[in-house]
Amino acid sequence: MSDDGVSDSTMSDRGMSDRSMSGRDVTGQGTSSDRETHKKRGTTTDLVSPAGRTAGAARVRVITTIGVVALLLVAGLVAGVTFALNRLDRAIPQTDLFGSETPTPSTDPSAAASAEPSSEPGPLPGSDITGPLNFLLAGHDMVPGNPDRVAPHSDAVLILHIDATLTQAYLTSLPRDLLVNVPANPASGTGADYTKLTHAMTYGSQVPGSSERDLAQGFALLARTVSAYTGIEHFDGGAVLSFSGLARLVDAIGGIDVYVDVPVTSKHMGPDGTSAEERGGPFQHYPVGMNHMVGWQALDYCRQRYGLSDGAYGRDRHIRQVIKAIVTKLVSFDLVRYPAMAPFVIAALGDAVTLDLRGRELHEYVYALRNLRPEAITLVGLPGGSVFSGGTYLGESLAPIQAEYFAAVRSDTVGEFLARNPHLVNADPL
Repeated sequence: MSDDGVSDSTMSDRGMSDRSMSGRDVTGQGTSSDRETHKKRGTTTDLVSPAGRTAGAARVRVITTIGVVALLLVAGLVAGVTFALNRLDRAIPQTDLFGSETPTPSTDPSAAASAEPSSEPGPLPGSDITGPLNFLLAGHDMVPGNPDRVAPHSDAVLILHIDATLTQAYLTSLPRDLLVNVPANPASGTGADYTKLTHAMTYGSQVPGSSERDLAQGFALLARTVSAYTGIEHFDGGAVLSFSGLARLVDAIGGIDVYVDVPVTSKHMGPDGTSAEERGGPFQHYPVGMNHMVGWQALDYCRQRYGLSDGAYGRDRHIRQVIKAIVTKLVSFDLVRYPAMAPFVIAALGDAVTLDLRGRELHEYVYALRNLRPEAITLVGLPGGSVFSGGTYLGESLAPIQAEYFAAVRSDTVGEFLARNPHLVNADPL
């Protein structure tokens, strides 16, 4: 484990090439309060901002991104299957993630049955949902029963913005090591700190007088931290995703077909799907062309950057390929014609996702987002770079354009903003 509580394997996967790049002095790192706090600490910061770099921890970001996009898509796809729609609410649990007074919807099937029948047709559930909408999404590495992973770290933090028409969506990520001001939190007994974003969930999850951790309480502090950084005062919902979700989801939909644009050899896994690092190989190879991937292969392919000519940038490109492949596969599913597949897909999501839709049921969003198609979900990469002080890595800082992006989110003008800044769009290479 590293001194900040992050596992060594996570640290090694963060992108060691950042440390070897020459730094340069910049301005506009994070919010003005971030810069003032950093200044008071007396550190000298250099921001490494290589061309084309986008924010986010690659391995975890893809899990979270795919999970959320898949959740939206599966909801829309099963809209015509009554049994699957009812199962959706029961399979994907909801809990209070924001620490608010907003009640969590009941998942008791008897609740609906006890309602008085009415002969008058009422509005369809979700028809009153209007845009724009903002959702906070986090991937965590907490593993119950594993003493090294008892404290949750938000290894991925994403913001999903859906415009006023509910037909266009924009997904971007904040780096897990983004330097931010984490506010004091009476619930966990922790004070304010200028530190990495991932620590917000760790701090907030602490239960005073106990060794137990409260994941929902940690998410609540994360939400407050992100709101302060982005200026987004209210989130319409939130989701926490576990790392195990990606492989099971891919397997549940029968694997995916990915176009591999350059030959890739894994540094982690063997052809049999087991770790090959300790035994020194042989390692899984992904040749150029169409490759059919099962769950572990999709996750493994997304992790690779060593051996690529463009390193982490190539890895990010491959993540986008996998996202497109999963979305395409989900859309190709005819769950109305083959409803027996729906429970398996929904169960895979249910095992990976915990939701808080702030008083709404998931099936309400099935209706509200019925016209949101996968091709209308735009992935946005905010550039940034590593911050050092005296050769010591401190964390990440997003370039000043991040403030403009989040201003566009708040004013629901992201489409216009991206038209002026098309280089931020994670365009598919195909």
